[in-house]
Amino acid sequence: MNIQPIKTEQDYQNSLKRVEALWGSSKNTPEGDELDIICTLIEAYEVKHFPILPPDPVEAIKFRMEQMNLSKTDVAKYFGSKSRVSEVLSHKRSLSYKMAKSLYKGLKIPAEALLM
Repeated sequence: MNIQPIKTEQDYQNSLKRVEALWGSSKNTPEGDELDIICTLIEAYEVKHFPILPPDPVEAIKFRMEQMNLSKTDVAKYFGSKSRVSEVLSHKRSLSYKMAKSLYKGLKIPAEALLM
């Protein structure tokens, strides 16, 4: 087993190919251990080079509304009024802490998505 840090795109691509070759290896075998280590290195490289940014709070709200088939009228109670819903969803008004807390509790939108 000759494992090296993943420093370049070429190292990353080579590591992905090695994972394909090792895929399905049994745990607690040299191949299984190598697979585990390479996957850990790949994950660290991806976190650094391909970060997943949190969604825009307004987009998170719109997404949840779509998921739950909710109208602006349906969510007005979380904003205080229907006009506030329109203002927030059109980026004319910022989401307040009180609104974020209400959306988190009422619609189960993750707080980290609302408080960005």
